[in-house]
Amino acid sequence: MLYLLGASGYVGQAYQRLLTQRGIPYRGVRRAELDYSNPAVLAAALRADRATFLINAAGYTGKPNVDACELHKTDCLAGNAVLPGLIAQACEAAGIPWGHVSSGCIYTGARPDGGGFTENDEPNFTFRQNNCSFYSGSKALGEEVLAGRPNVFIWRLRIPFDRYDGPRNYLSKLMRYDRLLDVANSLSELQEFTAATLACWDKRIPFGTYNVTNPGPITTREVVALIQESGVCAKSFAFFTDESEFMRTTVKTPRSSCLLDSSKIISAGIPLTPIHHAIRAALRTWQPQ
Repeated sequence: MLYLLGASGYVGQAYQRLLTQRGIPYRGVRRAELDYSNPAVLAAALRADRATFLINAAGYTGKPNVDACELHKTDCLAGNAVLPGLIAQACEAAGIPWGHVSSGCIYTGARPDGGGFTENDEPNFTFRQNNCSFYSGSKALGEEVLAGRPNVFIWRLRIPFDRYDGPRNYLSKLMRYDRLLDVANSLSELQEFTAATLACWDKRIPFGTYNVTNPGPITTREVVALIQESGVCAKSFAFFTDESEFMRTTVKTPRSSCLLDSSKIISAGIPLTPIHHAIRAALRTWQPQ
């Protein structure tokens, strides 16, 4: 029996699809039915159900976007920084290994050589640098809380997308925004992300932190070109002049644009599709709402 926390969220629903497709028994846990923020309650449930692994896809992202985290800082800290430590206590008490969905937004930019940040690079978009959104800072704290904990995977998701049109899908967002900011980023195709993270446990690769992003950088203009090439959206896309205009007119808190290196998880025998091919595949099988 696998435990899935945050089953009703965007990432949690992707895990549910995967587990159902593969016929893997799981319990999708909602806070209303089980207070998994209470380590004693969660540990008892894990023992009672004889769980073998837990996935934490719960957290606080803010709606409609991370700007909302600036208004709900207590909830943001509780969901992203405190909760992972409480889950760790429960899993350790029950003797259950687990995986935590973290975020690549704890970085900004790229390495000095232009390459993507590796898991060995210190996060540079955090409260410690005083340069980040509250969301990014809380996610970085969540990783700090888990530092040194045994039997846990930390999986970094970065700007998720897939073939299912929806408000959390990066491709859908680009199609609906009035204007776009052209920046280079790493992205995660959500179905591949969930499959790769589950493979970490199936293959029993070493516990630790993994960047789970599709290989290669891609710019916003390149993504737009792929959308136009696919015929999924025929609108005329407009762009901000530069980042300063974007920050001045559109958002309330800094945004992370960064490149991550996913070679660690690939070297462990878990392949990921290069980003341009992954986006083409999603658009080729696009499912509108």
